[in-house]
Amino acid sequence: METRQTLKNIGELFWTFFKIGAFTFGGGYAMIPLIHREAVEKHPWITSDDMMNMIAIAESTPGALAVNSATFVGCRVAGFWGALFATIGVVLPSLAIICVISLFYLQFLANKWVAWAFEGVRCAVVLLMVNAVVKLAKGGRLTAFHVVLSIAAFLAAAFTKFDTILIILISGIIGVIYALWCRYRSAEQGGR
Repeated sequence: METRQTLKNIGELFWTFFKIGAFTFGGGYAMIPLIHREAVEKHPWITSDDMMNMIAIAESTPGALAVNSATFVGCRVAGFWGALFATIGVVLPSLAIICVISLFYLQFLANKWVAWAFEGVRCAVVLLMVNAVVKLAKGGRLTAFHVVLSIAAFLAAAFTKFDTILIILISGIIGVIYALWCRYRSAEQGGR
């Protein structure tokens, strides 16, 4: 009976991440709201806190956000096989589309209808990314520290030539220092 449930979970993981991979344009950030809806709301595979941690880990490790996220959720639900099939599910649509496009690459680029369609898709991607930020902000424990650090990181990434990897590393270091400081203050106040 347990094997049947595991196979059902693996099938659901594959199909869920296949749909996410097939119907999301704009990369990993555009997939975040869909992953949240499927993995947190529709199938209670992970919690909102898990989602926040998953994104932080997925961004801190090599690989695409969508692939790392699918692997994380799949592993959480059904171990190795869940991770494997969720990852295959999210990658397969892109792989198939790229293979087809590569056959007609020059004709594809010259087609004005395709160019116009991509202009519309770009607008939708921006909205999906804003939606992801809003959902993550609602699910997280936002404090003034988080808001200030987020704004500072955004400004550094958007308006300077500061390397994004360094922004992530520095933000992580600042987060550790802040957490240690909060713990120190809490212990100091508890000792009184």
